[in-house]
Amino acid sequence: MRALTAGTLTGTWATVLLPIGEDDRIDWEGLSEQVHELVAAGVDGIYTNGSSGEFWAQSEEEFERLSTVVADACEGAGVPFQIGAAHPSPQMALRRLCRAKDLSPGAIQVILPDWFAPSDQEALAFLRRMADEAAPVPLVLYNPPHAKRVLTASDQLRVLDAVPEIVGVKVADGDQAWYDAMAPVSGRVALFVPGHHLATGYGRGAVGAYSNVACLHPRAAVRWWKQITTDQVAAEALEARLRTFLGTEVLPLQRRYGYCNAALDKLLAAIGDWAAGGTRMRWPYQGVPDTDVRRLRAVARDQLPEFVT
Repeated sequence: MRALTAGTLTGTWATVLLPIGEDDRIDWEGLSEQVHELVAAGVDGIYTNGSSGEFWAQSEEEFERLSTVVADACEGAGVPFQIGAAHPSPQMALRRLCRAKDLSPGAIQVILPDWFAPSDQEALAFLRRMADEAAPVPLVLYNPPHAKRVLTASDQLRVLDAVPEIVGVKVADGDQAWYDAMAPVSGRVALFVPGHHLATGYGRGAVGAYSNVACLHPRAAVRWWKQITTDQVAAEALEARLRTFLGTEVLPLQRRYGYCNAALDKLLAAIGDWAAGGTRMRWPYQGVPDTDVRRLRAVARDQLPEFVT
């Protein structure tokens, strides 16, 4: 696969959700079917082992098998893909990165070490080593708001100066002042923001999303991305409906019951009803019950009919 650049990394990217059976094992047949559905949906790319891929809960054998399944499917279809080499342990992350490199992805996603928040020097040392080992495959830095070290715009610039092999960053966005502060960053790398903020983020500097909206329904997310690039007014109106649905129906479940973000992404996929993976999370984390899936699917059919099969 050709290496991605800051100019070619764009659009709606879909995550691979981890289908878990009642025996707490990965449903490999279901995973393969899911990947082929994502390919058929026409997303701009597919990535593995973000938060929704439950990277922390995989054995190294499972990591290799999952990465190979995705790489083979994407290579065969000509779809760009990224492998997430994330792990709370920097040593394990480095090992995963070295294995991911052999699959020739367009980029490898990495997170900062996640037990103690790294200092500036430690963060740079980690990313410099990861970039050296990954070469010639570039890196994408995944720095979500729940990371132990959330980088500011000035932090990001220092990182890019030291590690120019980073071609993209995944972050939570903010208001116009936030985008103004991030303008020097988005001028150098591909800025990816939350999927349900993509319409308003586009044009302020964001060029894509590792998309929770694609979790809800990848084909609808692809249509929305085309609308974002051609009809901004209509796209922002749809974003308003997405934000309302998530804010009033989905996020309250997290506040009330403590479901993690990965559980909510699996809930979205179950609501959209495009894949058969279910909402089960790997032990000890809890998935959202089917009763809530059925209730919220009915709400989504009313509020977001474009996103429900």
